[in-house]
Amino acid sequence: MKIICIGRNYGLHAKELGNEIPDKPVIFCKPDTALLKNNDDFYLPSFSKDVHYEAEIVVKIDKAGKSILPQFASRYYSQITLGIDFTARDVQNELKTKGLPWELAKAFDYSAVIGNFIPLKQPIQDIHFHLLKNEVTVQNGHTADMLFNVDQIISFVSEYFTLKTGDLIFTGTPAGVGPVSIGDKLKGYIEKEEIFDFLIK
Repeated sequence: MKIICIGRNYGLHAKELGNEIPDKPVIFCKPDTALLKNNDDFYLPSFSKDVHYEAEIVVKIDKAGKSILPQFASRYYSQITLGIDFTARDVQNELKTKGLPWELAKAFDYSAVIGNFIPLKQPIQDIHFHLLKNEVTVQNGHTADMLFNVDQIISFVSEYFTLKTGDLIFTGTPAGVGPVSIGDKLKGYIEKEEIFDFLIK
């Protein structure tokens, strides 16, 4: 099972971190040891002083595919959830300054939170989602604002990696990312449905 993540897929988020708008999807991966589910607590790692939440829609792949054309990509998924791509921002900034890969900042244990999967009941590019930190909304997103839509992402990724049943694609985060501290509570929603609710420890 692969966890494939898309970086800088919302223009305002790219700008808030001082990054250029990409002309094709920015891809990075996380190992299966990064998964955190069932509303388990997230423990801050010892190697970072600045861990940030990044809420994003996650798509689960239903069947294997390679070199999938965009017009057929919708046949490869039927369930979504909301996830958190936890990022050790201080570590990431140091790596980026040196021109090094991001894995140490992005792929550490339990850095890929997923909530409950729900059936896709509406067009994938017409979904609202939001994140609350301590009952205050910190991120509001709509999939129509993606720079690269889900079908384009699946097509692009499948040129390089064969997609397999159960693979997860984190589709990018909107603006509003920020730090978490011990004692914070994060709640995520797709439309009005609560998808996850867990504590930072």
